[in-house]
Amino acid sequence: MNNTLANIERKSLANEPLTFDEAYRIVNSTDDELMDWVAVAARVRETFFGKGVKLNFLVNIKSGLCPEDCAYCSQSKLSKAPIEKYPLMNQETIIAHVEKGMSLGATRACLVASGRSPTPHEVEEVGEAVEFLKKKYPQMEICVCLGFLKEGESQALKTSGVDVYNHNINTSESFYEEICETHTYEDRLNTMQKAKEGGLSLCSGVLTGLGESDRDLVMMALTLREKKVGSIPVNFLMAIEKTPMEGIHLLTPQKCLRILALFRLVNPTVELRIAGGREIHLRSLQPLGLMIANSIFIGDYLTTVGQSARKDLEMIRDLGYKVKGQSDDFLERMLERPKSPQIRHSRESGDPVIRHSGESRNPE
Repeated sequence: MNNTLANIERKSLANEPLTFDEAYRIVNSTDDELMDWVAVAARVRETFFGKGVKLNFLVNIKSGLCPEDCAYCSQSKLSKAPIEKYPLMNQETIIAHVEKGMSLGATRACLVASGRSPTPHEVEEVGEAVEFLKKKYPQMEICVCLGFLKEGESQALKTSGVDVYNHNINTSESFYEEICETHTYEDRLNTMQKAKEGGLSLCSGVLTGLGESDRDLVMMALTLREKKVGSIPVNFLMAIEKTPMEGIHLLTPQKCLRILALFRLVNPTVELRIAGGREIHLRSLQPLGLMIANSIFIGDYLTTVGQSARKDLEMIRDLGYKVKGQSDDFLERMLERPKSPQIRHSRESGDPVIRHSGESRNPE
């Protein structure tokens, strides 16, 4: 291991802040160095989080109908994507969705509503649903994402039982105007501050693959450390058809792993979640991503379909990891034993194909 990797690993294990240049070295590294960075990040991950994987479940409690112009979003006013659009779900429907997530092993429910800011009625309705959920399932963490908060709203949500408020920075301050004009980066920081003042833990993450530079990525990681967030979801752009960013594909699986290593090593003690777009961009390297991060969403995303819950649970099992908050036999109970391999039959006769030792194989 070279001195740079060793020094960054030492500092991260001690939760010492990395310099800009050290963080830039991670995200700007070469593919030849990639597995070294994955190994360093994996050791840091296991030091602070062991072999546990926290499962989160998204509920889109209000879809579309948003007046903001975020270029990446299928729910924005600029989007023509044929998504479902509906007002705030009623309490019974919200609870049913959360219970579905719990059945898959999720220990945090993330209730997300589109729109710039919640109305007083929406704050009240969400609060009542959360209050019911916390009485019935006191062990379940509840995170809500309702947009920009006004004075007193974070305190009201906290009183109802909300544990966490999600409000992503999405990108760096210098790049923000490239993706949105109806609100500012500072607006986002203000709501993050209101959430913390109300006693809520803060979940704030990023959306990568928008065209940001490596320097932008470093600034995001350093900013989230400075803001002392409790969890960081890392999203990879899903270029949904009929949105302004349709057709943009700037990420590779290797780049995604470098991004995850950056956020893990800059924020070693923070829950790091691989969020939207992992199936598209990490693809077959998703298990390597989970060796760096310690959390994923299970099930679908806000307006797009996610990987099947079964595949996620199989990935966790095959890595030798455990689902946080569940019993040791949870994965065994959820997953069947591997099936016996099927015998391949010839196309002509249907008889088994028997090959003798040394017989050449037809590549077809």
